[in-house]
Amino acid sequence: MATDKAYKVLARAHNLSHKEAKSLIDKSLVLSGGRKLHIARLEIPTNSTFEILKPPKPHIIFEDEHILAINKPPFIESYELSDMFAGWTLLHRLDRETSGVILLIKDKSEFEKQAKQAFKNQAVYKEYICLVHGMLADSITINKPISTIKKGFAKSRIDKNGLSASTQLTPLSIIGKKTLLQAIIHTGRTHQIRVHCQSINHPILGDRIYGKPDSAKRLMLHAHKIALLGYEFSAPLPKEFD
Repeated sequence: MATDKAYKVLARAHNLSHKEAKSLIDKSLVLSGGRKLHIARLEIPTNSTFEILKPPKPHIIFEDEHILAINKPPFIESYELSDMFAGWTLLHRLDRETSGVILLIKDKSEFEKQAKQAFKNQAVYKEYICLVHGMLADSITINKPISTIKKGFAKSRIDKNGLSASTQLTPLSIIGKKTLLQAIIHTGRTHQIRVHCQSINHPILGDRIYGKPDSAKRLMLHAHKIALLGYEFSAPLPKEFD
């Protein structure tokens, strides 16, 4: 049976460019044989058929003249939000597969200066929920420096010569051989929670970079709550966490 890379088969079947087809697969918006495709370069039969799903829409949590709080669905790049909400610019970012609260602000405003200074001074409360492999019974604070290499895509690691990073993990419940955790970060290094969880042998489910093979259909990491400058916003857990 003839095979080819999934994004090429999809592109031919639906008259898409290779870039468009790859983007749809990367966003987990393509079904083949009733199952989601996650790897654009996966070899599949050339006669495969596909169903293309509609991307989920971000939900506005709060908006005033200073700040726009969005509940970001997984598989949407943070920078895409600036295109969706004209007149607003990103204050910070979330990984593509991470869902939850993300903030946008008015560019070149006095509030923008104050908000960026709050992030710089580590005066922002950032709480995440994640589901990890293994059973973690006790709370733990991880203080391990992290360095990041950006060559095409970012990848971080524990590095004694890296930037300081602090993550506080608190178990919420143990489900089988998995643990639902609250993760509070006091710094904002690239992939910080993912790298710190891996460093204690409890990688996050669905983590294709730092984790191990599992059946999760997304990275099980959710930005649950954020607070700064008198504002506080939260986003409920997606149904995947139920």
